Order: sequence, then C-alpha cells, then structure tokens
Amino acid sequence: MQARAGAIRAVQWALVAVYVVLVAVPAFLPLPERSAHLWNDLTLFAQFGFWGIWWPFVLVSMVLVGRGWCGILCPEGTLTEFASRWSLGRAVPRWLSWSGWPFIAFAGTTIYGQMVSVYGYPKPVLAVLGGSTVAAIAVGLVYGRNKRVWCRYLCPVNGVFAVLAKLAPVSFQVDGAAWARSPKPPREAAFNCAPLVPVKTMRGAGACHMCGRCDGYRGAVRLARRSPNHEIVHVAGDEPSREQTVLILFGMLGLAVGAFQWSSSPWYVDAKQAFATWLIEHGVTWPLETSLPWFVLTNYPDRNDVLTLVDGGLLIAYIVGAALVLGLAFGGLVALAVRSLGPWSPNRFHHLAQALIPIAGCGLFLGLSALTVGFLRGDGIAVPYLSEIRGALLAGAGLWSVWLAWRIAGLTASGIRRIAATACIAAVAALSTFNWILMFWLW
Repeated sequence: MQARAGAIRAVQWALVAVYVVLVAVPAFLPLPERSAHLWNDLTLFAQFGFWGIWWPFVLVSMVLVGRGWCGILCPEGTLTEFASRWSLGRAVPRWLSWSGWPFIAFAGTTIYGQMVSVYGYPKPVLAVLGGSTVAAIAVGLVYGRNKRVWCRYLCPVNGVFAVLAKLAPVSFQVDGAAWARSPKPPREAAFNCAPLVPVKTMRGAGACHMCGRCDGYRGAVRLARRSPNHEIVHVAGDEPSREQTVLILFGMLGLAVGAFQWSSSPWYVDAKQAFATWLIEHGVTWPLETSLPWFVLTNYPDRNDVLTLVDGGLLIAYIVGAALVLGLAFGGLVALAVRSLGPWSPNRFHHLAQALIPIAGCGLFLGLSALTVGFLRGDGIAVPYLSEIRGALLAGAGLWSVWLAWRIAGLTASGIRRIAATACIAAVAALSTFNWILMFWLW
C-alpha cells in the first residue's frame, strides 16, 4: 500500500468522480418512467448503486477487513483530507470532538432520510449525501492540516463503522514493547495518521482506517490476523464506552429497526387511522391535508406519494418510540446480565453490550439489503432462497452474540452466574431477531 500510494489515490479520485455523478446528476433529471429499468435509467441505477450495493456491502466490509473502506475508498474521506491541505489549521474545538456526535449524526440522518424518502428519490439523496459531503469539505478547510477531522468526529456512520470493525479478523496491531525499545526515528520518517488515531496506544480496530501509512513504523506496527472475538472479549472491557453502548442499544438495535419497519408496520397504520379519526371527530382536518416541501417531508403528488403532517409526525414518533422502547428493554436485559454476575458494574454493562454487535450489525445489513431485494424485484429479478438466507444470517449473528456474551461472562464468573448472564444476552438477541421476523415474515 505504501509503495502503491499513487495507484490508491487514482482509485480514490475515480470513486469521487463516480460518487459525484451518481449523487448530483439524477437530481436534475426527470423521475424515471414506470417502464424504466436499472440498466437503462441513470436515476434507478444510482438508487440501486447507493442503497442496493454500496451501503449494505460497505457494512459487510467492516466485518471482513475493518475500516479499509474509510481509509482507501470513501469519497468523503478523500475530499475532506484533500481540502485539509489548504486548511486554516485551527485546533479541533471541544464541542466538535464531543463523543456523542456519532449517535446524534446517525439518528438525525436516519430519521431525516425516512422523512424525505431518501431511498426512493434523487433529490433527497443530493440533500443527505451531498450535504454531508459539503460539510466534510468545509470541516477539512477549517480544522487540522492534512487530516480527516470530519471522519474522526462527525461522520454519521463513524460510530457504526467503529463498532463493526471490532469484529474484523485483520487489523493493524502495535507492539508497545518494540515501540519503547526503538530509537525515535527522524521527523521525515514519521507518518500522517489522517483520522487522528493515537497509534502508539492503539489496541483495537474501531478508529483505525486501515490506510497502511503507519505499517512498520519503529518496527512496532504491523497488519496481522486475529480472532474476530478478540477485541470484544479482551479489549472492549478495558475501554468502556457509554456512547457506543447507547449507539448499539438505542441506535442499531432500536432506531434502525423503527426506520426500516414503519412503512410495513400495521401498528403504524392503526395509529394513523386512530389519530385521524380523533382529529376528524374534533373538527380538525388541516393536519390531514397539509403537506410540506419535498426537502422536509416526501411530496411527489404525480407519484401518489405525499406525506401529510400526520404521516410525518407519526413516522417520527414511531422511529423514536422504537428507539426508546427497544433500547430500554435491551438495556434492562443487559443490566440484568450484569447483576447476574455479581455487584453492579458500569464497565461490565458497557462490556456486555459489545456482545450485541453481531446481531445489531446483521440487522442493519438485512434492513439495507431489503432495498437491494426490492430494486431487483422491481425489475423482475428474484433472489433465490431469500428467506433461508435471512434466517441463516439472523441465527448465525444471534449465536455469535451469545458466544461473545458467554466469553465475556466467563472473565468474572462461572457456573450458574455465567449461564444466567449469557441467557439475558440471548434474550436480547432473540427479541432483536423477532423484530426482523415481524418485518420479513409476519407483516
């Protein structure tokens, strides 16, 4: 990678060009005709490319090779680092480095994307992805120098990528003893860690962008294989993260489920009908008739696709409600697991929550891949053994989470305590799986 930096840069800029075309051009074209197909309409091709291929399989890449996408291929990362060459060089302020931004950004973009139907229309894609890219460039022009400050602190998927990368079977690993023994190299031998990772003390793969620039430094950094369970079991407990716990429980396992589920949920339909009936009985009809511009709520009357104020309000309520109800339920079960192991320990609570990363990541992939299936089905292409594949993925991810919980619980307890704690995490995995069973098989 170090020897072929020029080739990597060429690939990065080629992806930037493709990204800009697919984000920007469809927004200025007429909406596709009903007879259009993925292979003969740029708008449909772009939608399928982003939501059917790009995002679901970027998530898969995090589990397979860590954050290599971030360091090598991500267009926003390339652009923000490029802009940072001419940065004002200001220090990163405390408000910007707040550790809660990953969850806020993830929740905000997820909810807003549902409000404007980002998966179905090109203008919302330009607003969401294009707006994010412009913000990344702006941050690069102000803070740091040759850095990826946006990626480190503000990227909406930074938190999700960081937790999924913990499962990767390869990572850059640092030998602390070798680092200490080696003489300090000359300044020209230093490397630029664009995402601002403290490499000397790095123990996990969550923040590393796998760009390879630090490989071999002081004879202490190398790319190596590891067990996919290693970081969750043996590292996460020493680096407890309240923010990651909130992201896993309330974001990936809660809010994301509500976002993918609401449009097919009979509960949403029942709530809408009940609220509409109540409004009519009280002589209030304007919320049922009022719509907003497309960049606030979906508004495409020529496609019979318009969200009224009632639709939008209940949509937000459903997603936020799912996040709160599921997050609190899952958190309660994790807390019960902690108490099963002995006295209450916040660090143990955060550690056990990390065991849920496989089932949480699987849910995100299944939700996004449902779009893949939908795009293909719209063109008459059926995915064979779809139910079996989904079932196998959910079962495998659930069992992986249970195994991680068993390993983590075994660090501090044995016997009935260990079994009880693992059973609580198994209940979380089962409830999470049931949410997807509702969406894919029962509704």
